[in-house]
Amino acid sequence: MSEHAESLLKYETPVSVGKTTVRKSGKGRPFKVSQLQPPDLPVPPPPKTKATSPENAEILNVIFPPREWTEGNQLWTQRASTIPSTRADVVHLEEALDRRLQQRRALETGICPIRRELYSQCFDELIRQVTINCAERGLLLLRVRDEIQMTITAYQKLYESSVVFGMRKALQGEQDKVDMRQRIADFEKEKQELMKQLNEQKAQRVADERLTDEKREAQEKKHAEQLQFLKKTNQQLKAQLEGVLEPNK
Repeated sequence: MSEHAESLLKYETPVSVGKTTVRKSGKGRPFKVSQLQPPDLPVPPPPKTKATSPENAEILNVIFPPREWTEGNQLWTQRASTIPSTRADVVHLEEALDRRLQQRRALETGICPIRRELYSQCFDELIRQVTINCAERGLLLLRVRDEIQMTITAYQKLYESSVVFGMRKALQGEQDKVDMRQRIADFEKEKQELMKQLNEQKAQRVADERLTDEKREAQEKKHAEQLQFLKKTNQQLKAQLEGVLEPNK
């Protein structure tokens, strides 16, 4: 019963329905037990309340269905209070809200499930207070509450999907960074190979140029020697020819 007393929504005194055998479904949750009273257990009279129209009380029960729980083999039920609230009750509600926000250390800004839960309970209590006096106004506030909850749920799903999308993009970015680093390493390796080939080709070109120069110099030297030999031979032949022609004169 202590866990049910923490809500800001005002409830009546819990009523013992009677003994029950708790049966659990596949999910381990107890089945709700009918509120039929055993003949051997007297039902305590409900607490006295101020006059509230039956229609408003019925609508209030539809908006806030009675809570049921078991303790041992005892079934308890608790309905939302039908006692009209005074101005002092509203002041006490505000004080209780502030006190529980501090006790549960709710965040003042940003996303905070605790703050959202307490404000939701406070809004339910305001709906209860309004419904007792004017059912139509309470039903309209209920529509407003449901719309707010639906909007918050939509934003929550959008936030969760954006977080998943951001994490996926972050992981993809990290993977892209790894791939880019690998590509850079591959390009660096390819660059080193190309530089090595370029240096080898430069060295080969220098060797080829040196060999070509040596061959050219050797050929020039050989040509020069052949030219000197031919000149010398020509002079010798010329001298012999002049020696042959000289006696004939």
